[in-house]
Amino acid sequence: MSTSESLVVCEVDEDLVKKLKEFRFRKETNNAAIIMKIDKDKQLVILEEEHKDISPDDLKDELPERHYKYEHDDGRVSYPLCFIFSSPVGCRPEQQMMYAGSKNKLVQTVELTKVFEIRNTEDLTEEWLREKLGFFR
Repeated sequence: MSTSESLVVCEVDEDLVKKLKEFRFRKETNNAAIIMKIDKDKQLVILEEEHKDISPDDLKDELPERHYKYEHDDGRVSYPLCFIFSSPVGCRPEQQMMYAGSKNKLVQTVELTKVFEIRNTEDLTEEWLREKLGFFR
């Protein structure tokens, strides 16, 4: 069996797709996060947790996908929907492949544009996120 044949790409739970679309158009102006995980048995990306008001520092201990208040240098304020991908440290190679393949499926399904990857959750800081968002002026 070749590597491409063994790659498992998880589907995205329909309830999660609906929740993410609602999240994208929410009216609140606070930082919020939806944390997703892969249910390996069902081969499905599902909702793990939802946070209504959370700072980048508090989010460090979580696996993030978040809505972030971004203040531009010219004074404008926007609320970009950011997907921050992190896979668990120490996963077996086949699990790493499942996470990577499923990430792409999720990005396509929900039509995410601001997609960032982080290896060490300690690196998730306000400065890191501002630097990443600087490319989307």
